[in-house]
Amino acid sequence: MKKIKKINMPGRIQKIGGFIFCILVIFVFLSGCTARHYLKSADNEAYRTISEKTNGIPNLEKNFSIETNQPVSLDDMPVCEQADESLGAEGNSEIGARIISLEKALEIAVKNSRTYQTEKENLYLEALNLTLARHRYRPIFSGNAGATYRKEVREGIDKLTDEHSISGSGGVGMDMLLHTGGRIATSFTADFLRFLTGDPRVATSSELAATLTQPLLRGAGYKVAMENLTQSERNLLYALRNFSRFRQQFTVQVARSYFGVLQNKDRVRNEWLGYQSYKRSAARERAFADVGLRKLADLGRLEQEELNAETAWISAVRNYKQSLDQFKILIGLPTDAKIILDDRDLQKLTIKDPQITLEDAVKIALDCRLDFYNVRDQFEDAARKIDIAKNGLLPDLNLVLATSVSSKPGSGLPELDLDRTRWSAGVNVNLPFDRKAERNTYRTALINYQRAKRSLELAVDNIKLDVYDSWRLLDQAKRTYESSELAVELSRRRVEEQDLLAELGRGTAEAKVAAQNSYISSLNQRTSALVNHTIARLDFWRNLGVLSIKDSGLWEEIDNVRTNSTISKSN
Repeated sequence: MKKIKKINMPGRIQKIGGFIFCILVIFVFLSGCTARHYLKSADNEAYRTISEKTNGIPNLEKNFSIETNQPVSLDDMPVCEQADESLGAEGNSEIGARIISLEKALEIAVKNSRTYQTEKENLYLEALNLTLARHRYRPIFSGNAGATYRKEVREGIDKLTDEHSISGSGGVGMDMLLHTGGRIATSFTADFLRFLTGDPRVATSSELAATLTQPLLRGAGYKVAMENLTQSERNLLYALRNFSRFRQQFTVQVARSYFGVLQNKDRVRNEWLGYQSYKRSAARERAFADVGLRKLADLGRLEQEELNAETAWISAVRNYKQSLDQFKILIGLPTDAKIILDDRDLQKLTIKDPQITLEDAVKIALDCRLDFYNVRDQFEDAARKIDIAKNGLLPDLNLVLATSVSSKPGSGLPELDLDRTRWSAGVNVNLPFDRKAERNTYRTALINYQRAKRSLELAVDNIKLDVYDSWRLLDQAKRTYESSELAVELSRRRVEEQDLLAELGRGTAEAKVAAQNSYISSLNQRTSALVNHTIARLDFWRNLGVLSIKDSGLWEEIDNVRTNSTISKSN
């Protein structure tokens, strides 16, 4: 019976195990650093890519960042020290609250708003997609290595022996897409084998190889080869324009909500004044009724209106508090944040008519609206994709060139031997017997082109509609404000007249109620018209595409606008 010769190698195995353990520990330790490195690398490249394309696009932040660790301090804001009587018991809750101006509210919204942050992240992700598309047209390197420890039982002349060996292989490679549609792939590989028992033989080999594959029909040419990158570049441009447009819309939205809260607070004051007026009138009529100078029916009418006025006031307070909480959510503050809005911003509002004709306004909108640029450029994309789809119908005809150099078999360092050079050249042909998918893609591209054409025509009509509608809203708000100014003065005189008649005992409850209701209504209507005109003016400039937004989110007032655009149409 043959005996197995055992070779004791515990020390060597322990050393190998210890080495592998150290490698694993180092790998785990460095993994955290590697993640931070990749995060920083992604941010730097994405921000740089965005910066490259912002030239000529208005209303973009100068130092774009998606980081949210930008705390907004309210400590420099004034504090409310006195309760507003018109709010009743709710007024005490506003003592100590920070008074937020419109400018500060916009600054907070730009830094804290969840919607705003999402739009910034969408832009960032589009830039990140572009970095990957660009990366695919650059040299891409790869590397691999492996080692194997092997134990085998060999049958000798009169005994079995254990044979121990270690083998390894490694290689590096480079792959790159060409602008012509071709692909270059290169690689260098090396292998070695060492026996640890018996004759300590070493065997090594290496090879350097390169392959060029160049389409000649389908997939050939710069336009086809670069289509994915071209579309990614344009997608980022569209995203930048959309973000610029969003900043305009967001500013108008915050301003509308801000003045809406102040308008609701003004309504609270008006309803409070009406309620107090009815209380005084009812008390006076009650005194007259006690001495027989008033009918109980007239007194009952005023008492009923007093209750109605109280209900309207309570409802107005609730609406004001509700709109304030909703505004907090809009700008990214918690609903329990103790803030109120600055009444002076409402008092500063005035009627400002744009000094521009409707015809010029339409021309400017078609020349400046960034969303229209996108629709127009997407129409060009659809036309370009028809040519790409046509190319897909062609047969595959690829030129393939390959070469390699290998080393001599031996036991030393592997050295390449140029005498062992091999090369080949050939063509691969794939006849277009089955092009059903490509046929459908081509037909789809034709349909998408017609859709894009209709979308472009519709965009022109919608832009004109936006301008016409905002123009009419401006005119309506202006006329309403002028009418409400007169209505406030007339109804105020009616109230004074009815108060005087009531004191003389000649007034009626119906006339008093009508005058007071008319006065409260005209006050609310005047405030509403003033706010509506301000928002309509902002919407008008936004619909023209010329509303300029600062980094803080505040808009710049426009006194005059030219009919020739200064916005770059191609970036």
